Amino acid sequence: MTQTGVARIDPFTDGEFRAGAGGITVIDDKFSGAPSAEVSQVSSDQLDQAIGSLVRAQQETAWSVADRAEVLAAASAALRQRSEDFARLVVADTGFTITDARREAARAADTLQLSSEEARRLVGEVIPVSSVRGQENRIAYTTYHPRGVVCAITPFNSPLNTVVHKVGPALAAGNAVLLKPATQTPQCADALVRLLLEVGLPPGLISVVYGGGSTVGTWLARDERLAYYAFTGSTGVGRTLQASVGLRPTQLELGSLSSTLITASADLDRAVDLCVNAGFRKAGQVCTSIQRLYVEQRVLDDVAERLAKSLGGKVAGDPSRDETFVGPLIAPAELDRVSGIVEEAVASGARLAHGGVRSGSVLEPTVVTDVAKDTRVMREEIFGPVLVLRGFDSLAEAIEEVNDTPYGLAAGVFTENISEAMFAARTLRMGSVHINETSSSRLDLMPYTGVKDSGHGTEGPRFAVREMSEQRLVSWLPTHPSL
Repeated sequence: MTQTGVARIDPFTDGEFRAGAGGITVIDDKFSGAPSAEVSQVSSDQLDQAIGSLVRAQQETAWSVADRAEVLAAASAALRQRSEDFARLVVADTGFTITDARREAARAADTLQLSSEEARRLVGEVIPVSSVRGQENRIAYTTYHPRGVVCAITPFNSPLNTVVHKVGPALAAGNAVLLKPATQTPQCADALVRLLLEVGLPPGLISVVYGGGSTVGTWLARDERLAYYAFTGSTGVGRTLQASVGLRPTQLELGSLSSTLITASADLDRAVDLCVNAGFRKAGQVCTSIQRLYVEQRVLDDVAERLAKSLGGKVAGDPSRDETFVGPLIAPAELDRVSGIVEEAVASGARLAHGGVRSGSVLEPTVVTDVAKDTRVMREEIFGPVLVLRGFDSLAEAIEEVNDTPYGLAAGVFTENISEAMFAARTLRMGSVHINETSSSRLDLMPYTGVKDSGHGTEGPRFAVREMSEQRLVSWLPTHPSL
């Protein structure tokens, strides 16, 4: 039985919201620890039926390009109208500050609008086969077609916009979608599906299911009726998923260890302001959050002072309050893990320059310096409100150290020197290199991809809608003698 005042969230399968048969999970408020939702998990039989229903609906539903574009545009408009409601759901799901949550809701509306526009732009190209001798009368062109059912598996740290980045392009391409959000953050996914249905999405084209990775996630990876997988999560889980799905295409956005560099020529006021936000927004639980901030030695003390001044006025605590800068981590175990990494670094000789204090479920914004290169805080993704400040004399040596991880998602470089900028853009092995912006800079119309162990495939509606489609070559050779 649902507790008083606690939301009940059921899967949406076969065109209906219905109770799952796989048990109930209680979701706690990330700041207070009080129960906030009860989530009904699917059983393997329910999931089997849901996938079968999606396959049939995708094949049988009349779902034109105009339909897709109009539904996605309507969803964008509806989300803008209800942006504050959705922002409050993001806070309830994640513990992110209301400021971060409002940004996420606004970006999700943008992503839906971009997906609507890309539905109309999904066109092929003419291939100049008539330029080949003996083929003068031949015509060839490419077209795009839906893959079938896209399986979207999404993380806790962007429970609305990352969901939209997978669902929006999949629908724009004419696919059906099976969505499995993170177990910690079900409320945003439930609200989004309800909004899409309200603005006219055919009910048979979407399902949302809840359950753990070891159960529902494993069942999804093994089901060969799913045509495409869009996954955001850890590198380890991504490897397992890719090994299981075999030749079926995937979009994998995986782990990271993001760095930003500030040279002596940079506009330090602007650089520090942007780095403070990029290092600590969403309590540092962003794959492109600045974990390692490299600063040219000549301005290191200046940057350290500016960081301390900026962070000194920041509030850590209740995420529902407008003035809060950093809220809780997603779970108490994560707070213990992050705090333990910081304590281990300090015990190894690092200096705590700011923060490091726990208060309830919150860790204050934390800056550590004098960190040895081989410590965990330098070598592992922290995924918490912790920034390592590290000086350098040579930009080339700093870039070599930035590249020396298994990951390659994004990096930022602040410099007013064009030679430094071009050198960094050429030598940083990352999916994205942002000059005079941080590693965490992202606009939703940009291509977003990783290299090395950060994954493959590209987010961003223009790019994802093509990856979620099958390309077909059509050629015509007239056979009538007069042609």
